[in-house]
Amino acid sequence: MTIIKGLLATAGLAAGLIGTPALASDDACQLTIESNDQLQFDRDSLSVPASCDSVSLTLEHTGSMPADAMGHNWVLAATADAQALAMDGMRAGPDADYLPEGDNRVIAATEIIGGGESTRITFETAGLAGRDLTFFCSFPGHFASMQGSFRVQE
Repeated sequence: MTIIKGLLATAGLAAGLIGTPALASDDACQLTIESNDQLQFDRDSLSVPASCDSVSLTLEHTGSMPADAMGHNWVLAATADAQALAMDGMRAGPDADYLPEGDNRVIAATEIIGGGESTRITFETAGLAGRDLTFFCSFPGHFASMQGSFRVQE
């Protein structure tokens, strides 16, 4: 009788879970990307499940050069806006982390960091699922080789 009750309880639990959206694990919503002194990110694509309400991203600069010589940041924008945003960022200068202040094309961005440093940001994913998104470094001259795709999986 105890085995039958246990099976019924397990079946009831399973039935209650069917149709319930899966929640993303905390690990799935936390990303780390590395940059280096050779103008590279260590990956050219990042993604998170749609069940992540927000993303926590850590940028680690594994190089040794200082921020004023080989600084990197991580910027997220619509792919259609990325190149123009990078060009406008060069004009904004280092005090603005090479991004135009208050520009609504910027979905998320870290500060500029130098070798041996890291920085972390958290941003919301609402409205990002299914969009064509690009991440890049906006330090002058870095856009061409330091970019990739970002996806919130539907």
